Amino acid sequence: MAAVDRFSLLYREISRSCSFYVEALAVVGAWYTVRKCVSLAFDTYSALRLHVFPKLTGEIDLVKKYGKWAVVTGGTDGIGKAYAEELAKRGVNIILVSRNKEKLEAVSRSISETYQVETDFIVADFCKGRELYPAIKEALKDREIGILVNNVGIFYAYTDYFTNLSEDMLWDLIHVNIASATMMTHIVLPGMVKKKKGAIVNLSSAICCQPSPMLTVYGAAKSYLDYFSRALHYEYASKGIFVQSLIPFIITTNMVAFSSTVSKASILFPTAEEYASHAVSTLGLSIRTTGYWKHAIQVLLGECLPEWMWAWFTLYLSRTLRKQALAAKAK
Repeated sequence: MAAVDRFSLLYREISRSCSFYVEALAVVGAWYTVRKCVSLAFDTYSALRLHVFPKLTGEIDLVKKYGKWAVVTGGTDGIGKAYAEELAKRGVNIILVSRNKEKLEAVSRSISETYQVETDFIVADFCKGRELYPAIKEALKDREIGILVNNVGIFYAYTDYFTNLSEDMLWDLIHVNIASATMMTHIVLPGMVKKKKGAIVNLSSAICCQPSPMLTVYGAAKSYLDYFSRALHYEYASKGIFVQSLIPFIITTNMVAFSSTVSKASILFPTAEEYASHAVSTLGLSIRTTGYWKHAIQVLLGECLPEWMWAWFTLYLSRTLRKQALAAKAK
């Protein structure tokens, strides 16, 4: 009996001495729970504000907010063409910049006739480097540019190892995916600052969120665009300029036509038209977004993965896609 009494006394003494630590842990747990609940509520509101509310409240008057002309690079195919059409639906006049004059004429005429807006185009091959920008600057000097969409980009022939890429391909990736957005912004931004309004949209990619093997240079270029966009927004937001980084996942365009797996529209892989209709509605609302709610879920899940797991899965998928492309090429 005495032993039991001594044990109960010892237990009470230990409990009394530990009560402070238990209370401290309870406070920490409560604080963590509150933070998580607040974060979840904020993220939910942000998602609704970005992807649901714009569809319910109606379209923003982009002409009034930013200006009457938009420049879209790489605007004859894929996302660029679809985005230009979405802007035209909202009454914005369109200037297309691409390398194929016949396509430019056809798309420019189609947009003008369909949406009753003014259109123009500039023939420019961004692979040529710095020599083409003086002519673009001259062509745009008298235009009131309200929106610049830096969409032009090139991809590998198929996912591949870095050492398999030619020097020409590497320079093209740098000139088209990095230099074009930088120089087009440098040309257009002073006019926006002068009138104290404007928007710049840079097409990055969700692969900039985690290292992606066999997409190394492409992913690095998209990471540059993402960083460039966010930093530039904070630099010029006080001057009335909105800069947005779009980081979509896979979209079924000609860029991924080398693979039968990812080139077909599905619940995960939207068409360019479907993507653009959502992405345009986020303009002015978020400086960094996938532009599409299904892609937002994919990015959220992807960012939860450890870096090694993301890299492992990307490497496995890239090898599979490379094998498919080489098999199709051999036929």
